[in-house]
Amino acid sequence: MFGHYWWLIFVFGGSIGGAWRRALAANQRRIDRREERYRLKQQTKIAVAQAKAQGHVDAQTQRREIAKAIGEHEQTDARWFGYEMDLVTLLDFPMMTDMREPLTVDFHKARHRADLLRPTDPESMVGDQPALSEYREAVHTYTITFDVAEAEAKRRRRGNFTPEEQERLVRAQRLLRLALDDAATAQERQNAYLKARKELDGLIVLPSSARAQLEHRIAGQIEA
Repeated sequence: MFGHYWWLIFVFGGSIGGAWRRALAANQRRIDRREERYRLKQQTKIAVAQAKAQGHVDAQTQRREIAKAIGEHEQTDARWFGYEMDLVTLLDFPMMTDMREPLTVDFHKARHRADLLRPTDPESMVGDQPALSEYREAVHTYTITFDVAEAEAKRRRRGNFTPEEQERLVRAQRLLRLALDDAATAQERQNAYLKARKELDGLIVLPSSARAQLEHRIAGQIEA
């Protein structure tokens, strides 16, 4: 039967061929779109993975920076506590607590600021770059101002005091050694401490933490 209509190929052949080509083209476009969607998905997955990896690296870097800043903070604290808790040594370098000195004021202000900015939980600072930068800068300032104040205190020693005031410092230092001497009696230590306070009155102010510790030791011996 088809043999009788072979001539239709010449009539509809072009249309059939065009439709076939359009179908092939449409199918290819679907394949291309599917491949493009797959490519975009893969690129998105890669980008997300890279972002997570970079975020992990950044977080680790920040943790190291936080630990480094806290370490520097603690080292400078330890240097200061060496004066604050050793009253005898402090009297060799009284400028370290002399708040009439601008360098001493700068150091103590910087120490206070660093303490305020120090995170109670270091992990809370991860991801907060402004807070980290502010704390790191505060610690750096604390260390630098301490270095400057300490160098000047060692250079001056008791040079800013009159000869009479220097004698009072020497007597106070001798009395504090007695107050700290466990071999002395409780009464001797207490009297020595009170006399030392009197000698220092109007000259320098003893750090409250060291004063409290010494008073506690003396009180404990009296109670014993």
